[in-house]
Formats: sequence, C-alpha cells, structure tokens
Amino acid sequence: MKINNKYLGLVTKKFNDFFLVDVKNQENSLNCEKFLCKVRKSVNFKNQLIYVGDEVVIENIDSKNKRAVISSLKKRKNLLVRPSVANISNIYIIFSVEEPALNLSQVNRFLISAESMDVEVSLVLTKCDLISDTKRSFLIDKFEKWGYRAITLNLEKSDDFNNLLIELKQKVCSIFMGPSGVGKTTLLNKIIPGLQNSTAPVSNKIKRGKNTTRNVELFSISNQSYIVDTPGFNMQPIEVNISLLPNLYSEIYKQVIDEGIKCKFRNCLHLKDEGCNLNKSFERYSFYKEMIESSKSHYYQNQED
Repeated sequence: MKINNKYLGLVTKKFNDFFLVDVKNQENSLNCEKFLCKVRKSVNFKNQLIYVGDEVVIENIDSKNKRAVISSLKKRKNLLVRPSVANISNIYIIFSVEEPALNLSQVNRFLISAESMDVEVSLVLTKCDLISDTKRSFLIDKFEKWGYRAITLNLEKSDDFNNLLIELKQKVCSIFMGPSGVGKTTLLNKIIPGLQNSTAPVSNKIKRGKNTTRNVELFSISNQSYIVDTPGFNMQPIEVNISLLPNLYSEIYKQVIDEGIKCKFRNCLHLKDEGCNLNKSFERYSFYKEMIESSKSHYYQNQED
C-alpha cells in the first residue's frame, strides 16, 4: 500500500541489522515486492524492537536495487515471546498421535499457552496413519469435549492435507506450535514449496525429535495469508493473572457464560472455594487444578524474592 511516496509493508525476515519487507503490488495483489531495509537511525520506536510479522512504513525506496529505509512501526496486535513473531492471527497446536505418543497433559499446556495470546487456536493431530480409525474417532470426540475441533492428518491421504491448506489460506498469519518430532517441519515443507527444511528422526532414547528449524521467517501462501517458519519447541510461557486462568478453559467458560452458573464469590477459582457451583466432572479439571496450584506457587515465590 502506497502512502504519500511511502509504502506499508510486512517484515518477513530479520537478519543482523537488516529486514526483508514485503510490499503488495498495487496493480496485482497476488504479487509482492521484497525490499531489503535498514531502520532509519534517527527514528525511535519508543525503545521497541522490530520483529518478523510487524507492519512497517518504508521510504527512500530504490526500486532498481530493492532497497529502502524503515521510517515507522505500526502498532502491533500481539507478540509471541519464543520465537519472536508479531501479529499472529491463528495458532495451530501440532501433536503426533504416535512416535512420540500423545501426552495429554502437554497438549493441555500448549493449548492454554496459546489461548493466553487471545487468538484463534486450533489443534492438529499428525501421524494418524499409525492409529486405527476407531482411535482417530475417539480422539476427535475427546478433544471436542475439551472445546476443540481436532484436525487429524494422515499425509498419505491428500484430502487431509488439502483441507488444512484451504483453511490456512483463509487466515491472516498462522503459526505452528508443538514439541519437536511431531511433524511440524514435514508439514511446512508440504505447505511451502521449495522450503525443504531438514527433518530429524525421533530419538529412540528420549522419544522426541531434534530441533531442525533455526530462523524465523514468514512465507506467503495466498494473496492475504502468511505462515511462519519457526524454530521447533515453542510453547509460550503462561503469564496470565491467576483469576483469568478459568476463562482459558472452554469447559469452565461455557458453564459460567453460556449456562450462567454462579458461584458465591465472583473471583472463585473453582477449587475448594466456599459456594463454588462449578460442575467439575470434565476431563481437564485435574490439569486445571495443577495449573492453578502451579500459578499460586509461582506467585508466592516471586513475592518472597
């Protein structure tokens, strides 16, 4: 987008003091021009750093050599900490059903970590060729009770992958999160032609994969959509006010908001609180209790420090 001889662009890669910025072609929105940019030294973005995913304004444009200068930074919607990526619209939590085996406690922590970013969260289960159709249906039903539509992938079936790709192309900026060895890199290699990131086998000893991706970069997958190529293990630290943690569990949120259950106290944490009326029979309640207790311990430890 052109603004008074300036262009609004998207930072897709960062290396040293340089930034690669995509600018949509004004005549053909399917194409992007890429400019290698440095930040104007006189500009102070209120001590903010620029990250992949940031929207920036560039000027002093050299169209022949594809060089420009970043003159301002647009307000960002959010920022992931690890890896550092701005303005994510969708987080896809990727877990394998086997090799390594599905760890429900770990799945829960990834989901809640993603929910704390206040973006749309989806769950993708890979390596479904290693389980029976009955087990696959069982897992779909299980995660539906958690409040998530589980996207199951058998990459030997083209329809599974194509349906996911169609969905990704309707999003603004998606990122895959999940532990190593679950197939994130294999999936990205199929989504981004020519990417060819290296993959590593799952360790027989520790039953998890090795990190194979190193640099953070955005890749365009449609005229409106990007996907992040990101380092392997990337669960965000869960830094949320303990009183807001119940809102991140759909089973609790549904009871309180949709069904209108009321506890005696507005700040009820739904543990052994007096007058708590929450139905605690849902599967993830044990995970919820662990997270509350862990958050309490972390809070009191910080108070003592």
